[in-house]
Amino acid sequence: MKVKTILVSQPAPKTETSPYFDLAEKQKVKIDFRSFIHVEGIPVKEVRAQKIDLNNYTAIILTSRNAVDNFFRIAEEMRFTVPDDMKYFCQSEAVAYYLQKYVVYRKRKIYVGNRTFPELTKLIKKHKDEKFLLPSSDKLKALIPAELDKLGVDWKRADLYRTVVSDLTDLENVFYDVLVFFSPSGIDSLFKNFPNFKQNDTRIAVFGNSTIKAVEKRGLRVDISAPTPETPSMTMALDKYIKEVNKK
Repeated sequence: MKVKTILVSQPAPKTETSPYFDLAEKQKVKIDFRSFIHVEGIPVKEVRAQKIDLNNYTAIILTSRNAVDNFFRIAEEMRFTVPDDMKYFCQSEAVAYYLQKYVVYRKRKIYVGNRTFPELTKLIKKHKDEKFLLPSSDKLKALIPAELDKLGVDWKRADLYRTVVSDLTDLENVFYDVLVFFSPSGIDSLFKNFPNFKQNDTRIAVFGNSTIKAVEKRGLRVDISAPTPETPSMTMALDKYIKEVNKK
């Protein structure tokens, strides 16, 4: 069956240069975007219950923009003035760049990793005497605490935000040829909103091994997957698949 419509389970891109727009134009398909999950800040009362005292830390480990937003939100709600000599360890350039929303970049001690958490630990290792705080969501990859424990540094996790299922009930009678997922949470959201979901002719595209496992666990079929050596991005995987099926 030909592909004419695609639903991507993420917010619409903020930039006009997104490869999804190029894909839509090139393959003459309609691509819609909708967040299947969203993030909510954990109230300061619940954060205090975790026995978090921001005065105790000399360095912050930031793995995402959500971590940045929620660290500064909690600091403000706790009436904590973040000291100028606080050190920031950012997992990627994108996170470090986003940090400029809250601090004057050139006047702060900011260390930037090369995208993956194990890469960031190389920098953390050079500052083993710091006391690290890890602002986190309620769902944290097991790799992160394992890597920090392996380093033997003084660190504490602070759950500052949680992943919540979005309300998708308005999509009940809307059908797409392809549904695109990037995390197991997206699959959970699909079934929370539509417990009786049947795949039928809908193609499912997934990114990453953990998402593939989540799809298969629900008894669904994976039709398109990324990354692969041939298609390292989701848009490339979609492009290849559409080319093949729409040609028939």
